[in-house]
Amino acid sequence: MTMIKKLSKNAGKITGLGAVLALAFSAPAHAEVSAETGYILNTFSFLVNGALVMWMAAGFAMLESGLVRSKNTATICLKNIALYSIAGLMFYLVGYGLMYTDVSGYIGSLAGAFYNPSDAELALLGAEEATAEQVAAVVGNGYSVASDWFFQMVFVATAASIVSGTLAERIKLWPFLIFTIVLTGIIYPIQGSWTWGGGWLSEMGFSDFAGSSIVHSVGGWAALVGAIILGSRRGKYGKDGSIHPMPGANLPLATLGTFILWLGWFGFNGGSVLALDSAANATWMAIVFTNTNLAAAAGVVVAMILTQLIYKKIDLTMSLNGAIGGLVAITAGPDLTNHFLSIIVGGIGGVLVVVSVPVLDKLKIDDVVGAIPAHLVCGIWGTLAVGIFGAGDIGTQIIGILAIGAFAAGTSTILWLALKFTVGIRVHEEDEMLGLDKVELGMEAYPEFGSGSQTI
Repeated sequence: MTMIKKLSKNAGKITGLGAVLALAFSAPAHAEVSAETGYILNTFSFLVNGALVMWMAAGFAMLESGLVRSKNTATICLKNIALYSIAGLMFYLVGYGLMYTDVSGYIGSLAGAFYNPSDAELALLGAEEATAEQVAAVVGNGYSVASDWFFQMVFVATAASIVSGTLAERIKLWPFLIFTIVLTGIIYPIQGSWTWGGGWLSEMGFSDFAGSSIVHSVGGWAALVGAIILGSRRGKYGKDGSIHPMPGANLPLATLGTFILWLGWFGFNGGSVLALDSAANATWMAIVFTNTNLAAAAGVVVAMILTQLIYKKIDLTMSLNGAIGGLVAITAGPDLTNHFLSIIVGGIGGVLVVVSVPVLDKLKIDDVVGAIPAHLVCGIWGTLAVGIFGAGDIGTQIIGILAIGAFAAGTSTILWLALKFTVGIRVHEEDEMLGLDKVELGMEAYPEFGSGSQTI
């Protein structure tokens, strides 16, 4: 497998009638299916779980569309479908090679560029009547190489989606897309190779099961640096230090987006088991699904309670981000066999979301959708939690967090500044007031409610 994860196998003890029934009707707990059946199941797992992760792109689009003002809705929709498309192309052209091909500790090779089916697979598909040797050559890999590529690719798109929401309502479209090209084609794959490609962090023992740091904190660092360099929206912060709320246009849409993300996360974490060819792997996947759900639920409930205590009213948007914070937090270690620990990890994620939002406002860092608390802060927490509750070493986890953060923030800073001083990254003040839909796209998401609407 391209992502290196070791699954411990715990043998259970069965006594009494249960033992009799188990011996009579069941295969041994760790018995594996035939090689060809395993190949089919593993490939199926990659494809279906990858499709669930792809569906998260719709979740991000709906969440962000609901949390921006109506005059910027069409633009944020375009950004989300564009960044998903760019991520897919860039990962095919160069990203997969840099992340997984001939990794020499810190970076892979462009030999994996223009990723294509293996020679063995092409021979099997081209044969009029496949021989046993041809089938064995393909099956021996354990899964279809295209299914693995697809599963890895949708993770790249997730990292890019994090950036779009934070910088919404004031960034130019094309500079943002240029940044996305570099993020998905170079920045993300290089740091990903350090762990999932078998690079230097993997050799140290750094553990990040499905990407609290590798995916979410990378997107969070890029968003944080971008928000600082770009500046806040006009009118968000007063000269006297006051904060002026800018409510989103469609909270039901934001809620729908959160549920879509929650659903997609089962593929994000569950698919990262990377196999479905044995009873043990099927059991691990079920455990991961359960922990993922519990962490998200805990994040919501904790965010609700905290906002009630702090603001005397429950805040819907923080509750939604509480779910995402819980999901991000559990992503580094969703294979915990004690389910209650996942509630603790997710609940702390909910706490971090609620307390981080006012801190960013005090620093005048304008994060439109709350992505920095949910993805960066909770991503760091989730990676640390592996060292606290899981099998990871806390010191190694800290090294990984710092290394990934320094690389992602450093490269993002260079790129954002280069874009700022060349093509520019911020729209003019008048354009921001008018709305990016009219300025960048020449259309509106809700034209019947706009200033130019007519009654027929």
